[in-house]
Amino acid sequence: MDTLQRSQIKGLFSFPIDLQPLIDEIPLSIVVLDTNRRIVMLNRALEALTGFSKEEASGIPCHHILRSKICLKRCPAMHMNEESEPVCVESDLINRDRKLIPVRINLASLKDSNGKVKGFLETVEDTRPIRELSASINQAYSFAQLKGRSPQMEKIFQILPVLAQSDSSLLVTGETGTGKDLVAEAIHQASSRAKGPFVKVNCGALPETLLESELFGHQKGAFTGAVENKPGRFRLAHNGTLYLTEIGDLPFSLQVKLLTFLDDQVVYPLGSDKGFQANVRVIAATHRNLEQMVSEGRFREDLLFRLNVVRIHLPLLREREGDIRLLLDHFLNSLTSRFRKNIKGFSKKALRILMDYQYPGNVRELRNVIEYAVNVCQEGKIQPHHLPAYLTETRPLIKETYTVKEQVSPPIQSGLNEHKLHETEQTWTDLERKMIMNALVKTRGRRSKTAALLGWGRSTLWRKMKQYGIDQ
Repeated sequence: MDTLQRSQIKGLFSFPIDLQPLIDEIPLSIVVLDTNRRIVMLNRALEALTGFSKEEASGIPCHHILRSKICLKRCPAMHMNEESEPVCVESDLINRDRKLIPVRINLASLKDSNGKVKGFLETVEDTRPIRELSASINQAYSFAQLKGRSPQMEKIFQILPVLAQSDSSLLVTGETGTGKDLVAEAIHQASSRAKGPFVKVNCGALPETLLESELFGHQKGAFTGAVENKPGRFRLAHNGTLYLTEIGDLPFSLQVKLLTFLDDQVVYPLGSDKGFQANVRVIAATHRNLEQMVSEGRFREDLLFRLNVVRIHLPLLREREGDIRLLLDHFLNSLTSRFRKNIKGFSKKALRILMDYQYPGNVRELRNVIEYAVNVCQEGKIQPHHLPAYLTETRPLIKETYTVKEQVSPPIQSGLNEHKLHETEQTWTDLERKMIMNALVKTRGRRSKTAALLGWGRSTLWRKMKQYGIDQ
């Protein structure tokens, strides 16, 4: 790759121009191929879009990196010759996170002075912003992928376009599953940075030593194992948005470095005294109470002030009047179309169960419940036995919990009555922990089956088990 980094353009000026830094500054994703359709060079925007670095992609056939449906049989480069004109096709790609992204691909041949084809220049444009804008024009009760018609969500929908036009730091708060990721991406796609990269980093997913390198990059030789330069996520997000999810899990030492960046917008890679001016908007999100963490000395107060320039708080699903039914119908329609199922709706009993449930996992849990039901349903309507077992098992307990809490009048003098009150005043956290424990017992500790029984993804189950200290 060192040779590629020294690639130059000659004859344009009286001195050669380095090619790699030039294409890195272009916000459109670019890749250069040889005649065998192997990758010779790509830019930073394509790294952010696909998730593959220059070093990983160099010399690899293009279809292993773009992974588009047109790659193997309908690749335009297969049929291009000296007489061919540039080609533009609508397609898709699968990025490193296995996410399907709609794209527009432009391909042109690179010719020598004799007109012989020596390679190809390919640009890849993410068309999600265009599709989402078109969809939002024709769809009520929504903003990008967010859905809702409750007063709380209508207020959020009104403020999001305004916030999208700002470059101020933004803090998104709310419980797990409320849609913080969707808010961050919607703001990016509605902003003037939509053509730039949207780079997401989970601050709780990596140990401190790796997270610092992942965020800020490092120079070759900065530490043992640093055999090459690494740009870091701040540099990859240049001219775009960096989304820091689970900011409450950011190690204390890195909080100082993040604060420094927010103040001067300069990134200093590990092992380098030369900074890089990064034009990046930072959006942070957390389900934790950062104010409480500040009082406990676990989060810097000055960083909270710097991140909290603008704050959006997402309400719990059970507090969003009318949204549960809207989301039930929305997810049923989208999932039946995706799985090609002929399901027309919910039975009265199943709908009553779904409407009465309180959804401690919020919108994510509701979606998982419907996905589970659509997968197992072989009838025209979703029936109660198509729902995850824990819905019908815990429903009487949930109903009793709220009934008893309303009827008990303080103060209570008897120790026996206090004990009963403690038993009935179970929080959603207590119920969810008990639900997970019961499911683990039923599946004999097999987590994949436990997740299916609960209607969750495996990552959701793992995160909640870790949260409740039952992951050992």
